[in-house]
Amino acid sequence: MRRRGRAVRSWPVGDEATWPVVGMVGGGQLARMTQPAAVALGVRLSVLVASPEESAAQVVNDPVVADEKALADLRAFVAGCDVVTFDHEHVPPDHLRALEADGVLVRPGSAALLHAQDKGVMRSRLTELEVPCPRHRVVASPAEVAAYAATLGTDVVLKTTRGGYDGKGVWLVTPSTPAEVVEEPFRAGVPVLAEERVDYRRELSAVVARSPHGQAVAYPVVESVQRDGICVEVIAPAPGLDDDLAVEAQRLAISVAGSLDVVGVLAVELFETTDGRLLVNELAMRPHNSGHWTIDGAVTSQFENHLRAVLDLPLGSPAARAPYTVMVNVLGGDLPDIYPTYRHVLARDPGLKVHWYGKGVRPGRKVGHVTAYGSDLTDLRERAWHAADYIRGVIDE
Repeated sequence: MRRRGRAVRSWPVGDEATWPVVGMVGGGQLARMTQPAAVALGVRLSVLVASPEESAAQVVNDPVVADEKALADLRAFVAGCDVVTFDHEHVPPDHLRALEADGVLVRPGSAALLHAQDKGVMRSRLTELEVPCPRHRVVASPAEVAAYAATLGTDVVLKTTRGGYDGKGVWLVTPSTPAEVVEEPFRAGVPVLAEERVDYRRELSAVVARSPHGQAVAYPVVESVQRDGICVEVIAPAPGLDDDLAVEAQRLAISVAGSLDVVGVLAVELFETTDGRLLVNELAMRPHNSGHWTIDGAVTSQFENHLRAVLDLPLGSPAARAPYTVMVNVLGGDLPDIYPTYRHVLARDPGLKVHWYGKGVRPGRKVGHVTAYGSDLTDLRERAWHAADYIRGVIDE
């Protein structure tokens, strides 16, 4: 049965005890992958979904079908929850502040989450905290873009301050970029952030979890491989990363989490520059694609630690289970029915872990991921990529 409106307040366990209900706004794959962690912890996960076909609605009992952008719907949903968290950053900030004024435990809170919702706010605050970032400026017109690029002496990257993800809402501007492309970001009706184009060696991600009383744990720093703005592969830990730089990234992420009062998982996406520095690219205050490897490759997954954090439970160990874990995203390809290829992959390599998101297949859409862990990085990457490519029909043997 699917519900609209109020959720059940508490979940009876045994004859006397009542255990907390965590409400998660959003029904995507992050909420879906949080459900097994909730089951293991013995807490109930309730989800607010836009439709009963969403990923999480397929695996969480009694999903609440409602509008996450309607305050009345949010209020009805949270009335049945002990704490509320998110699988995305798209709930209007004013609504979050209204829920907090009602006495709802919102984690991360609206003040913290705003830094993941608005890139301009994030850049301004991180600069105040002296966190290393690319040079940047909020611009109001293509003329300001040109003037700022001349000041920098580099190409610039334009980003809509709100709403972009997986490469959407991002434009590279060079001297040869057509005027209509430079004008496009300004049509969205939100402020535009201009940043220097960073000369970087690779992208890294530092995922941490922080509880309300300030306990924090840091996962191994990973390398995140991007293609067309979409993460396609994560290697944990980042191969060849200098130990001091890895510790610096973890300390930076924990410091940001504390300074912004983040509760839950924080993913700090970083550039490792060609001259050996770290620059913060993006923040996400929820379980993150760069942390999916932890389901199979860490003692405590990012999803479990996110729940532990928002419930103010002691956090679990973030230690890796093997020298290396490789996660490769499965993107939709030309095969509308991937179940036969999935069966083949399971038979060919029983050591792989394959996770599905319950989504319809369309080109470029994340429909699942493959994880392999062990000590031979070259072998792990070959196996994970072979499985992902076979499933989507890139290869047939």
